[in-house]
Amino acid sequence: MEQIEKRPVDVLFDKYAESHQNLTNETIHWICVPLIVFSLLGLVWQIPFPHLDFLGQYNGYLNWASFLIAFSMYYYFTLSPVLFFLMIWIIGLMSYVIVKIEGVFGLGSLTACLIYLVIFVLAWVGQFIGHKIEGKKPSFLDDVKFLLIGPIWLLHFVCKKIGLKY
Repeated sequence: MEQIEKRPVDVLFDKYAESHQNLTNETIHWICVPLIVFSLLGLVWQIPFPHLDFLGQYNGYLNWASFLIAFSMYYYFTLSPVLFFLMIWIIGLMSYVIVKIEGVFGLGSLTACLIYLVIFVLAWVGQFIGHKIEGKKPSFLDDVKFLLIGPIWLLHFVCKKIGLKY
C-alpha cells in the first residue's frame, strides 16, 4: 500500500503538537495565542507610520501592522488557503477592535500601548506556565516560524470539528 505524503502544513502541525499534549497547556493556548496575536497586532499598529499623500483619504489604513498582516497572510495562504481565509476574518475582527480602541484612546497613546503591552506580557506568561506544566519547551525556541503556526494550529481543530477540509 502506497503511503500518502503529508502536506507541509500537517508536518508543521505534527511538530507543533509534540510540545502541546497536556490538556491544561492546550487550554492555556486557546486563551493566550489569540491574545498574543491581538496584542502584537495592536502594538505594531501603534508604531508611527509616515504620512503618504498619494493615499489620500485612505492614508490611515496603511500602517506597520499592515505589513505584519500581509506577511503572515501570505505564509498562511502558502500552507492552506482555507486556514488563510479563516485567519483573514479573525484578523479583520481583531483590527476592528484595535480601531475602536484607537478611537477611544488615540493612535499611539500611552493608554493604548499599555493595554496591548499588558495583554502581551500576561499572555506570554500564560504560555510559559502552560509549557512548564507540559514539561516541554515552546516550539518556537527550535524554529521561529512556529510563532506563526500556533494560531492556525488552533484553527485546524475548529476545521476538524466542523468537518471543513483545510
